[in-house]
Amino acid sequence: MVRDVEGALQIVVGRNIRRLRRERGLSQEDLADEIGVHRTYMGGVERGERNLTLRSLERLADRLGVSPLGLLEDPDAA
Repeated sequence: MVRDVEGALQIVVGRNIRRLRRERGLSQEDLADEIGVHRTYMGGVERGERNLTLRSLERLADRLGVSPLGLLEDPDAA
């Protein structure tokens, strides 16, 4: 669970993206190509090191078949 940490939402989003990407059998490079970013940027997003624009969040959610809010929810917070 991620709490009281600066950038905690970035970490949650990154973990969710990584989990969903793997569940769908996509490589970082494939997913990055599909949304128009570089693979190293996608790696930084998954590690919670990079900020996403709302547009990128929407593209990722669409490609992964979830709502944008689904990427923001911490599954460990329940």
